[in-house]
Amino acid sequence: MLTLLSLLGTLGSPSLTGAISAACGLYIILMMALMCVIIYSRQRKKAYILFSVAAILIMTYEAMNLYSAGGGQMQLQGIVWKNALEAFAFLLINAAVFQLYQKLKFVERWALLLLAALLLLPVMAWTLNLLPAWISAVKLVGFTLFYRVLVLILSLLFITPRIGQPKKFIAGLFIYLLWLSFLWLRNDIPEEAGGSSTLLWMLFLPLLYYTTLFIILFERIVELLQRIYRSSITDGLTGLYNRKYFSGRLRQYIDQGIRVSIIFCDIDNFKKLNDTQGHARADEVLKQVAQIMEEELDEIGLTGRYGGEELVAMVVDRRAKVAHVAERIRERVAEESIVTISVGHSTVKKEINPDELVKQADQAMYISKTTGKNKVTAYKATEVKKSRAARAQ
Repeated sequence: MLTLLSLLGTLGSPSLTGAISAACGLYIILMMALMCVIIYSRQRKKAYILFSVAAILIMTYEAMNLYSAGGGQMQLQGIVWKNALEAFAFLLINAAVFQLYQKLKFVERWALLLLAALLLLPVMAWTLNLLPAWISAVKLVGFTLFYRVLVLILSLLFITPRIGQPKKFIAGLFIYLLWLSFLWLRNDIPEEAGGSSTLLWMLFLPLLYYTTLFIILFERIVELLQRIYRSSITDGLTGLYNRKYFSGRLRQYIDQGIRVSIIFCDIDNFKKLNDTQGHARADEVLKQVAQIMEEELDEIGLTGRYGGEELVAMVVDRRAKVAHVAERIRERVAEESIVTISVGHSTVKKEINPDELVKQADQAMYISKTTGKNKVTAYKATEVKKSRAARAQ
């Protein structure tokens, strides 16, 4: 990039530099607009509409720059509107970044409308010759520069603390401020008035700003998609994996020949807890037990909610002893919560399917439940048969 800029500076061709910058800017913004349209068709988030509208305005602005860089003669009215469109796009972009993380409230919507009116009404009045003669095109272009600085300051103060990528956003605002400083120093009306070749590389600042915006938008979209995927495979209350996902991963491990053990836990007297202390308290206890299981299974397996107060864990680390893990979970629940759990566990053997493995751990848990509760039982076929015989009598 530095070599290219040095070459351009040596050639002394600001129009060529401007043309390259405008063309690259058009491409980046076009990609951003297409991405917003595609995502909006799936998520219907208003921020993508604002981004798309802003992208259209920026593309118009860059197309006008490309026209001027190619030798086209732009009228004063076109110059004023070019700068006004870019300033309005800057306002919409900042509002869109805000809406990626927050909803616009009533006051914020009115503030956005007032800022838009502050920019567009004077330019429209000047176009219709409704302003005094002393307000020239030069003054209006200067006004759009001051307007962008105002929006930048407001964005820095009110948007930065409320979004998830503040450092990138501040970096983008800083790059944009450098660009505005460059426009002010070269007294931007504009290329056809004999633009200076000083600091040609500054013409590429918009590209850096657009790139920063693209990164912010892309990372937020990825984050939202990950959140949607996560919600589809986890239980909404406990945050553990849901039964479908847990069973699918168990099947994968068994198909790969990995030695898997299942721990099946059931909270003792959970219905009584629900009836006496209410659903909110019961849900709190359920989440507490789930958290303990997640901590104990960290880096050695997975945890899931099988249904109701039944929680399961999958141990895949060969170094971990399933009996010790199960006992540790039981001990912590008894010590750290107001409930106890009955636990059963089973380890995969040859020619056993995932459903049967879970069933074995469930049967072992049932033995714990019916022989005193608050205990851990390993699956043994003979013990299960005895339990069934006892129930049949």
